Amino acid sequence: MTGPTTTVPPAFRMGELRRQSRRPALAPAPPGAVSLAMGEPDFPTPPPVIEAAAAALRAGHTHYADQKGLPELRAALAARLPGRPGRTWSTGDILVTHGATAALAAVVLAMIGPGDRVVIPEPAYSLYADLVVLAGGTVDFVPLAPDLHWDLDALAEALPGAAMMIFSNPSNPTGIVHREQELKALGDLLDGSGILVVSDEAYHRLVYPGHVMTSALEVESLRDRTVYVQTFSKTYAMTGWRVGYLTGPREVVDAAAHVHRTHNGSLNTAVQHAALAALELPDGVVDAMVERYRQRRELVVAQLSGVPGLHLVPPEGAFYGFLRYDADLPSELVARELAERRVMVRAGAEYGPSGEGHVRISFAASEDDLRTGLARVVGHLGGGRC
Repeated sequence: MTGPTTTVPPAFRMGELRRQSRRPALAPAPPGAVSLAMGEPDFPTPPPVIEAAAAALRAGHTHYADQKGLPELRAALAARLPGRPGRTWSTGDILVTHGATAALAAVVLAMIGPGDRVVIPEPAYSLYADLVVLAGGTVDFVPLAPDLHWDLDALAEALPGAAMMIFSNPSNPTGIVHREQELKALGDLLDGSGILVVSDEAYHRLVYPGHVMTSALEVESLRDRTVYVQTFSKTYAMTGWRVGYLTGPREVVDAAAHVHRTHNGSLNTAVQHAALAALELPDGVVDAMVERYRQRRELVVAQLSGVPGLHLVPPEGAFYGFLRYDADLPSELVARELAERRVMVRAGAEYGPSGEGHVRISFAASEDDLRTGLARVVGHLGGGRC
């Protein structure tokens, strides 16, 4: 006769989440302040997307959709995934979710349980660790190398025995684009293991000159173990529409779909028709936004380069700069002090232990707000104040 199964009580998990999580509630900047804190495009959603949603509502698309997503949307997404030798993507391989947030939650809650260890290279998007704690798992943070790319030796030590590894590429909060050789090296480290990889590629279209984005699905040694998470939010300026999706091994997709329909139910039907319209937009619509982000990136690098006491690895992708400061102050205090000086940033400690001594700035803001906000940051932190 077997003994009772030991589980982590939900109340304990919530206590751990409250204790460990440093994710702030979303809030607009107060009057007179500028926000460099939000990872949200300041561009309007393209008009054809809005028109498609309105047309869908008028046509009566106001009822429940298939709980895995509209078949026509899933077919369109499957057709756009990187090719896989010996396998063709199909609608059954896609789960449409309430943003990438729900996609990440679905896969973590489906695949991680009490006692499971999850490796997260950090600094990393803080939602990853929060979800692992919520699932009852254990987070194993692995610091990045000084250039903010992966420390492969440290990963080699951490990965054996883990259940999952989660990362973003391009990275939030560092703006790093993990190179093809990094991904192949990761695949080599995972050879022979059953570790599941979750690759959050929300910023895949936001890559700057001199850098190349390679999806984990394009790397042979990773593709069969990778859960690919994507969203319409960043590429198409559709944050408030809440459309995301995932794909990966069929058994994982099916398990995540079960969690998603239990927690979330099906996604807004008219919004899924809008997402279809977004996929049909000319490349120039997205390219124009990427060019504006590139210009803003150059502004950020120019205003912060050479400032005593401040250090920035130039962003390679996404729209974030992870700014290190010399002042001997906790990042949460620095963020509060900057807020008092009317510029909002995110404390580096939110993103993991190695984030301490940094603040994250977003350049998904207007050029005027960037100039004003960066001047306030430099005025407060420049010179290595202590």
